[in-house]
Amino acid sequence: MRTTTSYRESPHRVPPSGAPDGACAPGEASLCPVLAAVGVIGTEWRLAIVHRLLGGPQRFSELLRSNARLNAKTLSATLKFLENAGVVQRTVISTRPFHVVYSLTEMGLGLAPSARELRAWGERWLLPRAAGQRPPVARTPAIQGELPRIVISDPRATTRRV
Repeated sequence: MRTTTSYRESPHRVPPSGAPDGACAPGEASLCPVLAAVGVIGTEWRLAIVHRLLGGPQRFSELLRSNARLNAKTLSATLKFLENAGVVQRTVISTRPFHVVYSLTEMGLGLAPSARELRAWGERWLLPRAAGQRPPVARTPAIQGELPRIVISDPRATTRRV
């Protein structure tokens, strides 16, 4: 009888080197590193908390106030998950009254470039959309003597075929 193991119990297996361009090889023998990473930071709140902790250690109440949509139950569960995954470190400061500070581990700090890139991507592509502005014009370079083409990617634009 074969049993399945949870994410925390299963070792991270890397796809064989024969996979093209880092693509994930099919089959059970390998676990794609991209899917493994998304399994750790794949929810809205996990990555938001990691991004917030990039600014330095924070208390629970500071993290809770950082977003009006975040509630205490969700924050607590998310911090516990990130702690078990090795991304966040929980430190109890023994003062009267004691308090708890959360910070990123070395593994969590490794997410800094990805978190910053996602923020830049969101600022470039999603904020203009939410504000009703037109997205930036994407220009493709000339290929083998062709004139440069201008590609306007506007999701509101409609095209008709005759």
